[in-house]
Amino acid sequence: MVTALNPLSSTSLLASLGTLGVFLVMFAETGLLIGFFLPGDSLLFTAGLLCTGTVSHAAHLSLPLVILAAAGGALLGAQTGFYIGRAGGRPLLHRTRNPYLRAGAERSARLLNRYGYGKAIVLGRFIPVVRTVLNPMAGALDVPVRTFTIWQVVGGLVWSAGVTLAGYTLGSAIPGIDGYLLPAIAVIVLLSLIPIGVEIYRTRSAIRRDAAAARHEDQPDAGHHGPGEQRPGTAAEHVRVSRGELPASPPRIPR
Repeated sequence: MVTALNPLSSTSLLASLGTLGVFLVMFAETGLLIGFFLPGDSLLFTAGLLCTGTVSHAAHLSLPLVILAAAGGALLGAQTGFYIGRAGGRPLLHRTRNPYLRAGAERSARLLNRYGYGKAIVLGRFIPVVRTVLNPMAGALDVPVRTFTIWQVVGGLVWSAGVTLAGYTLGSAIPGIDGYLLPAIAVIVLLSLIPIGVEIYRTRSAIRRDAAAARHEDQPDAGHHGPGEQRPGTAAEHVRVSRGELPASPPRIPR
């Protein structure tokens, strides 16, 4: 019997939809911009716990089926998001007024610019909201299809299977872990927020450094650049990002 469904609760999703819920959430969170709020990390971890058979919960899941559903949803969703970006993701991201999506788009662009295609696509899987926005962003920036597909498969498998197996391992090792299910999920959510905090700190530090460099360039003795002029790709770019504007053109990204 299907119980009342709360899309923000991993336990409610699993109790109502079971393994199908894992597939649907993974697909929506990684392929559709409207899925940015879904509990991806906590859902995978909880699903792994419910596969152990030691948890007294309404849902008892099969580990192979959960991993298959998680990987399938994550991979198909990311590829769908990529093609959505190819078809018109940049105008869509520019028009959105959702602050979380805009922040995710900015972080996605910085990841691609800083780390290159492969590393950014893999790392983006582990950052909430970024894993929703990075795929259409990659499509909008004309990342080669083959390159994107290879690295999104690598990142998707590591993320979906890794978090699920972490929950399964913990559930198998600690009897009665269901009594601590909510604290365990809270820890997973907090851990998933660490990359966001690190990225925000690095970005703000870079903005401060480039702002200081811009002030130095504005001095009369700043070479051939007159007062108020800025070299392309330095402080001006970071100031635009800090004001919430998305890049107007694809950044030069190492392949």
